[in-house]
Amino acid sequence: MSALELSAAFDRRALLRGGGAFAFAALGGALAPGALGGALQATADRPKLRKACMLYMCADGKTLREKFEILKRAGFEGVELDSPTPIPREEILAARDATGLAVCGVVDSVHWRQSLADADEKVRAQAVAALETALRDCHAFGGESVLLVPAIVNTRVSYEQAYHRSQAELRKVLPLAAELRVKIGIENVWNDFLLSPLEAARYVDELESPWVGWHLDCGNVVTYGHAEQWVRILGKRLVKLHVKDYSRKRRDAEGLWKGFDVALGEGDVDWKAVVTALDEVGFSGWASAEVAAGDEQHLRVVVARMDRLLAR
Repeated sequence: MSALELSAAFDRRALLRGGGAFAFAALGGALAPGALGGALQATADRPKLRKACMLYMCADGKTLREKFEILKRAGFEGVELDSPTPIPREEILAARDATGLAVCGVVDSVHWRQSLADADEKVRAQAVAALETALRDCHAFGGESVLLVPAIVNTRVSYEQAYHRSQAELRKVLPLAAELRVKIGIENVWNDFLLSPLEAARYVDELESPWVGWHLDCGNVVTYGHAEQWVRILGKRLVKLHVKDYSRKRRDAEGLWKGFDVALGEGDVDWKAVVTALDEVGFSGWASAEVAAGDEQHLRVVVARMDRLLAR
C-alpha cells in the first residue's frame, strides 16, 4: 500500500480524533490537575515553552467559543486550527478575543489530497492556492506558522519528483509568507519523504528563506529515528513541536499504527533528551499536543503530562 493510500485509510489525525485504544484511561484516569509536575518554567538560559493543542482534542463544547474556554481552563495557552476551514474567520477571532486563547498556528487542511508534488499540474496549483489561504488565515488569527506536508512519495510520484516539484511550488509561496511574516513549518510524517534530519535540514536550506522551517513531530520520528537527534540537527530551523508519544513495543506486537496508542511519557520518546537538545539549540515557542480527544478532565491530564515531560 502506498503512503497516499495509507494516509487515506489511517490518517493519524482522524485516528486520534476517534480516540481508539488511546482513551482517557490511558492518560491516567481522573488524575488531579498538576499532579504530574510543575509548569514549563523559564530561566535566563532556558526560554519558556508554551503549551498548545489541536482543536479536535476538545470533545466538549457546542460552539467554538465554548471549546476555546474549555481549552483555556484546562491550561493550554494556544490552539492549532485547520485551514482552509469552514469556520467563519469572524467566529474564530471572536472566540480568540473573548477567551485569550491564542491561535498559534494553522494546519494546511488539504495537503494530503492536494499535494505540492502531485503529478497533475492543476492539483499542484490547487495546493498552492490552499497554502496561500492558510498563510492569510494564520496572519489574520495572529498565528506564527502554517504546518505543511509538502509531498507524498508513492507509485505516481517518485522521491526525486517529490523533492524538486515541492520546492518549486514552495518558492512561489515564500514571497507571501515573507509579506505576512508567517512561517511555513514542514512536518515529518509517514509520507515516505524527508526521512533523515540531515536531508530535512538540506531541503529547508535550499529554499533560502527564513520563512520556511520545520514543525517537528516527536512521536512520528520514533519508528525510524530519535527526536533529540532531529532537534540538534535542525537547530534554528525548528518552528514548532508536536507532542505525542509512540511505543515500539506496541508497534512490534500489534502493528505499526498501534504504536501511537500510549499516553504521553509511556512510549519511547526520550523526553529528557529532547528537552536537553531543545536547550542546546536555544528553542523557545510552542509545543502543541496532538493526542486523543476528550473532555476537560482529559485535557487537564494532557497538560499535566506536558508540564512534567517538558519541564526545563
